[in-house]
Parts: sequence; C-alpha cells; structure tokens
Amino acid sequence: MELKQVIKTYVDYRTKMQALGYASYIISWDSETEAPVGCLEERSKQVGVLSEMSYSLERSNEYIETVKKLYENLDSLEDVLKVEIKKVYKDLMNSLKVPMEELVEYSILISKAQSIWADAKVNNDYKKFEPILDEIIKFNKRYVKYLETDELKGYDVLLDMYEEGMTKEKYDKFFSLLKSEIVPLVHKINKLEQSNNLFKNKLFDINKQKEFAEYIMDVMGFDKSRGLIKESEHPFTSGYGTSDVRITTHYYEDLLISSIFSCIHELGHATYEQQCNPILDETLVGGGASMAMHESQSRFYENIVGRSYEFWERHYPKLQSFFKEELKDVSLEDFYKHVNNVECSLIRTEADELTYPLHIMVRYEIEKLIIESDVDVCELPTIWNNLYKEYLGIDVPSDKEGILQDVHWAGGSFGYFPTYALGSAYGAQMLDAMKKDLDFEKEINKPNLKAINEWLKEHIHIYGATKNPDELINIATGMSFDATYYVEYLKNKFSKLYNL
Repeated sequence: MELKQVIKTYVDYRTKMQALGYASYIISWDSETEAPVGCLEERSKQVGVLSEMSYSLERSNEYIETVKKLYENLDSLEDVLKVEIKKVYKDLMNSLKVPMEELVEYSILISKAQSIWADAKVNNDYKKFEPILDEIIKFNKRYVKYLETDELKGYDVLLDMYEEGMTKEKYDKFFSLLKSEIVPLVHKINKLEQSNNLFKNKLFDINKQKEFAEYIMDVMGFDKSRGLIKESEHPFTSGYGTSDVRITTHYYEDLLISSIFSCIHELGHATYEQQCNPILDETLVGGGASMAMHESQSRFYENIVGRSYEFWERHYPKLQSFFKEELKDVSLEDFYKHVNNVECSLIRTEADELTYPLHIMVRYEIEKLIIESDVDVCELPTIWNNLYKEYLGIDVPSDKEGILQDVHWAGGSFGYFPTYALGSAYGAQMLDAMKKDLDFEKEINKPNLKAINEWLKEHIHIYGATKNPDELINIATGMSFDATYYVEYLKNKFSKLYNL
C-alpha cells in the first residue's frame, strides 16, 4: 500500500476516534456541571459502550498495522504528522499491554467515581468514597505493572505519563530545593503578627460575583464565542480543540477571593487552549504540551499576573463598583496584601502562592505510598492529616477539608499533582524571559492582557503539543528548566511584601 493511502486510512480512524472522544467529553462535562444524580447508572452504561467502541477501533488490526507502517516511515512524513505518529505509536504500544476489558471496566468505574466523590465530600463521608477509591487504586497498580519497562518502574510510570521525562528522583530533588529554601521563609513569616480579617463577617452577593467573573473574562481576552463558564464543586477547564473551551468556578457568599482567583486560574488554562494553532484541532497534538506546562499558564495568570499590585491598581476600582458597601473601607493596598497573605491553611485551591507547593508535597508523598506500598485506603486520611501537621503545622478537622478536598483521585489521576508545583516553577522562569521583551508591570496595568497573551501565544501556546516541555522552555527562555528562578521569585516577592 502506498504511503499516501496509509495516511488516509490513519486519518479515517482518527476522525472516528475523535468523534467518540468528543461524545465522551460532553458526557463528562455534563456530569461535572448539571447532570441529575439519578442518571448515574444509565450514563455509566453509555460511557461503557462508547469506551468499548473507541478501544475496538484502537485495537483493530488495520489500525495497529497502519500506525506501525507510519512509524516505520517517519522520515517521509510532514513535521506535524511525524510528531503525532511518534506520540500515537508510544501510546498505542502502551495501550496494547493492557487488556481491553480492563480499560472498559475502568472507564465505567471512573464515570461513577466522580459523583460518589462529590457526594462524599459534601457530606464529609470518606467511608462512602473509600470502596471505589480502593478499586481505582488497585487498577492503577495493575496498570503500572503492565507498563513497566527497564527504565520506568512503579510510580515513575505514572509521573512520566503526565510529564514526560519526570521521575521520583527528579521530583525529589525539586521538592528538596523547595523544602530547604521556601519552608524556612514560610516559618519566618508565620511568626509575624498579621491579620487576615479583612472580609470577616462580610457577605458578597453571588450574582455580582458572577458579573465580575464576566468582566475578568473580558480582561483576559477569553473568546466567549468559543467558550463558556459554569459552576462545579471543583473548578476545572475542559474542552475539545480551540473552538470549544469551557471553564467552571464556584461562588461562596463569604469567600469573594475564592471565586476571583479560581476564575483567573481556569482562564489561564483556557487561554492556552484557545491560543493553540487551530490547524492542530484535527490532529492528536492539539492542546497543551503537558500537565505541568498547562499549570504553568494557569498559575502564571493566577499568581504572577492576578496577584500583582499593578493588576489590581487597574481593576480594583471595578471590583469596588460591584461591592460599594462591602469594599468602601478596604484600600487597594490592604486588598493587595490580603490576596497575598501567607497562611498555613487546609485547602489547596485556596492556598497562598508561597505555601501552595507544601500542599503538593503532601499529595506527592501519599501517591508514592499508594502506588509503591500496601497502604490500606482506610489509613489514607490519617496519613494525610499527619503530613499536614508535619509540613504546614496545622490540624485537619474533617475529611471534607482533608483527603476529600480534591477530585483528582476520583478520576484516577495519580501522578498529576506534582505537575502543579512544577508548572509554577516553569512560569517563574518564563516571567524572567518575558521581562526582557516587555515592560511587564506596564502591560498588566492595562485594561486587558493582550500583550501578555501574545507573548505566551508566540512562545508557548501556538505549538500545542508538537513540542515537549523541555523544547518549549528552551524556546521561551533560551535555556533548560532551572528551578532556582522559582525559588528566587518567591523569596523576592514575599520578602518585600513582609519587609524581611
């Protein structure tokens, strides 16, 4: 068969698999946002059917032979297809190591787990989540065994899936640097007298919070014709290509800051997706390059931009216009200090920029135990609580504020959490490079973030997943990844804020 025909056969299969993927994406979005609880069983059945159809296509002899043929002829393929086939071949070879019936059963399991987790969290009932979490963990441990190689063993298999090339050895070194440099700074700041009662006993109308979220979407340049915002228990970004990018946030009357920064964080993810090259939408290398690269964008916008003085110097008057009475006695300076307040707290998504990586270290340590030891799921809340005491010096009053706070394990996402801290470090290194090309403080003080968006589009977003993280860091900064940029960024910012 001529190579041209082989490519056509591959494209035909890819088109069908993308259609099935799109259907699954819509079901997942609906499940997380507004699907009635009573549809769980029926939805799970349909997810199982879709998963089986998808795996059947992927496991067909014709498709496997087509991918192998293209992989053997990489040098004859155009650049984007060459990168795509490399990725597809690796993923396919891994997939073929796992029995299809197990993958289908796992898809059904995950489709049930997220609703069970949400109910368990709302009702502070870990025991309700425990059985299905145990099943998810058992699958992931079997999955690791299927995929182990001479180079990748145990937890490293999952870490590499979320950030290619990352291992326990590399993450241990990264987190060790943060422990030695950042933990002492956190302890020093926590010894200072400081008040976090700026909004105590104040309630902020949820409808007005939603209006301000719409305003922030415009500031950040989010294209509402290609995306939308809804509510969910755990904020997230979802999408399919550059033309359908959706985010969620949550609103609490007594937590104005939570909705604002959840929104900015998710819009960071969405900006990345919307600014990928649309040509890549028809391929399997569209979207973000990796989980950590995606987090570099969400946390860049949330923290480096969104918690800056210059950003709020421009946009705080608008926030005050929505909450005239509630904010009339709150100065810009007080608001700025409040959104950068350092406090050892319970909830990762609400954590300040400085203590955030400590929350990630807790999860990283637990995931290593889960995957590489025989720890029982009933022991996990105690382990979680002990690590929070060790790393952040605080007691965990309930599982809702502890081990049940994140949705990730309900989705089987073991190996994902470390990318949050790594992404923050990527972002700090990008900031240093961006400042050489732009007057950063001037740009974030403007009515919109057009110049920031354009820089990130040119250096990161436009490439989608056609470049790996190492390549993108080199394109954006002219050098390989260096975590010291992150350490210095945090130390400089918070030493200045707290006059240390």
